[in-house]
Amino acid sequence: MALALWSCLALALLPSLAASSFPRSPFRLLGKRSLPEGVVDDIEIYSTTISCKVTSRFAHNVVTTRAVNRADKAKEVSFDVELPKTAFITNFTLTIDGVTYPGNVKEKEAAKKQYEKAVSQGKTAGLVKASGRKLEKFTVSVNVAAGSKVTFELTYEELLKRHKGKYEMFLKIQPKQLVKHFEIDAHIFEPQGISTLDATASFITNDLLGSALTKSFSGKKGHVSFKPSLDQQRSCPSCTDSLLNGDFTITYDVNRESPANVQVVNGYFVHFFAPEGLPVVPKNVVFVIDVSGSMYGRKLTQTKDALLKILEDMREEDFLNFILFSGDVTTWKDHLIQATPENLKEAKTFVKNIHDQGMTNINDGLLRGISMLNTGQEEHLVPERSTSILIMLTDGDANVGESRPEKIQENVRNAIGGKFPLYNLGFGNNLNYNFLERMALENRGLARHIYEDSDAHLQLQGFYDEVANPLLTGVEVEYPENAILDLTQNSYHHFYDGSEIVVAGRLVDENINSFKADVKGHGAINDLTFTEEVDMKEMEEALKEQDYIFGNYIERLWAYLTIEQLLEKSKKAHGDEKENLTAQALELSLKYHFVTPLTSMVVTKPEDNEDQTAIADKPGEGTEVKLQREANWALWENYGTELRGGSQKDYRMDASVGTKVMCWFVHNNGEGLIDGVHTDYIVPSLF
Repeated sequence: MALALWSCLALALLPSLAASSFPRSPFRLLGKRSLPEGVVDDIEIYSTTISCKVTSRFAHNVVTTRAVNRADKAKEVSFDVELPKTAFITNFTLTIDGVTYPGNVKEKEAAKKQYEKAVSQGKTAGLVKASGRKLEKFTVSVNVAAGSKVTFELTYEELLKRHKGKYEMFLKIQPKQLVKHFEIDAHIFEPQGISTLDATASFITNDLLGSALTKSFSGKKGHVSFKPSLDQQRSCPSCTDSLLNGDFTITYDVNRESPANVQVVNGYFVHFFAPEGLPVVPKNVVFVIDVSGSMYGRKLTQTKDALLKILEDMREEDFLNFILFSGDVTTWKDHLIQATPENLKEAKTFVKNIHDQGMTNINDGLLRGISMLNTGQEEHLVPERSTSILIMLTDGDANVGESRPEKIQENVRNAIGGKFPLYNLGFGNNLNYNFLERMALENRGLARHIYEDSDAHLQLQGFYDEVANPLLTGVEVEYPENAILDLTQNSYHHFYDGSEIVVAGRLVDENINSFKADVKGHGAINDLTFTEEVDMKEMEEALKEQDYIFGNYIERLWAYLTIEQLLEKSKKAHGDEKENLTAQALELSLKYHFVTPLTSMVVTKPEDNEDQTAIADKPGEGTEVKLQREANWALWENYGTELRGGSQKDYRMDASVGTKVMCWFVHNNGEGLIDGVHTDYIVPSLF
């Protein structure tokens, strides 16, 4: 199963240091102005809000920032948001002086053509790129005329995954300046009922946090609000810079009267499964560690620190071994060893004496580990009801022995034969991470990037903690025959303590009276079956309040999970199978307006005028994207006056309500645009 990933969001809005070079009248008087507090480089960010609405773990988040250009000339404003890697952008709009520029999701190639057309017309490019461990940056820049206001609004959706017994929403806050109205507002609705809810901030003392934070939960509803005043945002009582620079974290969990919970709305269902109190299944773990020369120094020291801490947490019923690979392959023991106190003491001594040497023989290191796990099971050297796990850590590409990635993948896939998962941890940046990810996915595991930082040993240990306590193996989620359409993944090699299995699908008949779901798995002592039966009338009544957050959430959750899993499968597929999986993911991305690796969001000015173009790609694809308001449009190039596009009401056709029409607004009394003075063009008593 996919391991728990945190939900994260970071936000920054930065005024550009360079002003746009629009022509100006030489006769305009420039005087020193007194700017309001919170203005940086003439740009005032006067409102930033993050609205988070969560229904049954599915988060619908809207990030809104409002700014005004206090300068006497046009300036560029940048909107930077760091999104969770697992999130899909669903909408982006830009509003300038009341005119909204909407976003539309298109197939990536079609969007790219429109973007290239905009670039060929001289529009400046921005960049969307990966920028963090769990985050990816979405960046948009726009030229804003003097005195004009701009509103950025970005919407994204994501399924929150359970991590160590809690759902976690991690918000990276860094507005870079004092903001008159700054607020995080999170509403949570969980039909199972909320059991715990908390919020913390790394950048503010508990006393100050308490005065700016409110949190409450009762029954199915929870609410968190963080609304610091200007004074509470100051880094010191007399400072004008902001202390809002760090992590804001919301955590919660739900009541679990039974191991499973099924919800059905409008013919779509979601099935959550997270049993508690089960005995831990003994595990057989082989650590395959890269000790090549590139691991010298800090990386190897941190790896050893993590392994020593992991050894302290091993259970006595577990079995383990270490395999080290460089140019050659060496092992701690010839076979799996039980984690008795005496053996763990010897293992720690072995780990402390690990040193770097030679080249990188990934193929032989992995095959030795696979052979050791297979032998342990086949020769009954480990408990019959135990599960095997292979964990590899490497910081580079194979460069000795079998070094072809495709051949290594084939060798590993054939040797494992689907019997146990492979988890690949890639250390640092000088490695083929795509290769590690494909190989892990082919063998029912996953890859994790370990960032070369001061806390790398904690990253390694944190990953191990996620897989340290398997409660079930061979998990199968079953539903009545011929009752289900379009089911997401329902088979998992392991269920780990503190995580959650989520399955979604569509019913053949949405008018059925009852619904049954079975979860079967192998436990530490015996085989287990968990059955959940749902009465549709009771379900309908229980979920009436779901509109408290947002509707059709189960259908969108199903689409989200389906796209995510299709994309994952396509990474390890080839030929026609890969094309088919990609086509299905693209179709759903377009239908549900998700920005995924297959789509882009094109932002244009109203009425599909392509003079205004942007592309919001799925972050991490390294695609150059742009949101450029062509505010000067041809006229600015010829006249030294300020023009702004906008809307006005025309009451000729409808005297009571009026009709919205697009207009040019001429400022500075038309200087540079008209001959003479503006009063020459005023006709008295026209109507």
